[in-house]
Amino acid sequence: MGYDLVIFDNDGVLVDSEPLANSILAGYLTELGHPTSYEESLRDYMGAAVHRVHDLVRERTGRVLPDDFDETLHARTFAAFERELKPVPGVGDVLAALVETGTAYCLASSGSHERIRVGHRASGLDEWFEEEWIFSSEDVGKGKPAPDLFRHAADQMGVAPARCVVVEDSPLGVQAAIAAGMDVFAYTAMMPADRLPGATGYFGDMAQLLGLLGLEGGYTGGFDH
Repeated sequence: MGYDLVIFDNDGVLVDSEPLANSILAGYLTELGHPTSYEESLRDYMGAAVHRVHDLVRERTGRVLPDDFDETLHARTFAAFERELKPVPGVGDVLAALVETGTAYCLASSGSHERIRVGHRASGLDEWFEEEWIFSSEDVGKGKPAPDLFRHAADQMGVAPARCVVVEDSPLGVQAAIAAGMDVFAYTAMMPADRLPGATGYFGDMAQLLGLLGLEGGYTGGFDH
C-alpha cells in the first residue's frame, strides 16, 4: 500500500549514531560503577530516551545516577558526533526520492531536539528536515515503547495513524509504532529481524527501503553528500 506519511526514527536510521552513542554510554556507566558492555547498552537502551537509563539503573541497583549525568553524557556524545558522525549509507537517496515523488516525511526520535540538530549538522542531513518536521520525546514527555511520540508526529503532520509508516531499527521503536496503529519497516543493520518482531517488513540496506515504500524508479537522480 502507499502511505501518506513516512516517519523516520533518527539514531541508527538517518544518522549512524548508535555505535558511537552506545559505546560512550557503556563507558560512562562503567566509569560510574555500573559495569555495562557495548552489547548490553544496545540491548537495554537502544532507541530509548535517557530517562530509561536512570530508571533501569535505579531498578537494578537502588542507586541514583549523578545530577549531572545527562549533561555529561550529552557533552561526550555531541563531541563524538562533531568528530565522527556520518549519515546512514543510502539514506540521502531515500529522502531525495520522497521529495521527488511528493511524499510527506518527518522524524520522531527519543533523543532531544538538541541531539537531533547536532547530529544532522555534523552528518549533513540538516538540509532535509524543516524544524516543523522534527519531533522528540521531549514534546510528549514519554519515550518509546509508548506510542505517544508517533501519534503526536502524525497529528502534527495532519495524517491518520493508519496512513503512516514508521522506519525503525530498535525493539522499543517497533513496539511503539505497532502500539500507535502504524505499519513499521524495521532496519536490520544493528539488530537481526528476530529481535524486531511484529514489523510489517524488514530491510538490510536503504535501497531495499525504496522498494518497500513503492519508490523504485520514483527517483531518477543521485545523491552524494
